[in-house]
Amino acid sequence: MDNLGQIFLSETLGTALLVLLGCGVVANVLLTKSKGFAGGTLMINIGWGLAVFAGVTVSYSSGAHLNPAVTLGLLISGTELSFIQVVVYIASQLLGGVIGAIVVWLAYKKHFDEPADDGIKLAVFSTGPAIRSYGWNLVTEIVGTFVLVIVIIGFSRGGDTELGTPAGLAALGALPVALLVIGIGASLGGPTGYAINPARDLGPRIAHAILPIPNKGSGDWSYAWVPVVGPLIGGALAGVSSLVLLPILT
Repeated sequence: MDNLGQIFLSETLGTALLVLLGCGVVANVLLTKSKGFAGGTLMINIGWGLAVFAGVTVSYSSGAHLNPAVTLGLLISGTELSFIQVVVYIASQLLGGVIGAIVVWLAYKKHFDEPADDGIKLAVFSTGPAIRSYGWNLVTEIVGTFVLVIVIIGFSRGGDTELGTPAGLAALGALPVALLVIGIGASLGGPTGYAINPARDLGPRIAHAILPIPNKGSGDWSYAWVPVVGPLIGGALAGVSSLVLLPILT
């Protein structure tokens, strides 16, 4: 299999699993007849962290970006990626987001058929602000994604045995990123639901639009640009900042 095919399959699978488990925990907590109903935001934060752990673990062959903002940040920070590779990364991440959300709907089909507030049904798939203020919602997504991406770049940096510096935390696999996502959710998730990933929000929002969910209401498309643009800006800022703030050890 050529490199592009490997990237496409790996990123699609990883992002699909990420969204399946991530949106799945939201469904478990929000849908009223689910056994996990009212489990709380901490359950959602932990669920998303473990979703990232699973997605990163299965997509090791592509570097487990799973997020256009991560791809952009790594590119700016010096990771060698061609234009077509970047396109394949982002397209496969978006596709994976759609697929994962569709599987969540299949798993909770009878629950989505039950009468419920249309905002609750949408919240299973995509994020929304606690207080709608597009500019400040954008700031929240930029800050959360900046933290995510600059720490991931830090994880990926290697060490130097002669200098006695440790190898990058990437050696620990998916666990550091999972814990990072739980921390971001617990600290910065309140204002917007911390999309911090355009594919995580846009892919499921597209799935919500095309799935035959009774009384699903609108997809709140007037807000949909925020969890796309904000993370991309945050990822780009993290990539630029890493060139100055993080040492490059070879």
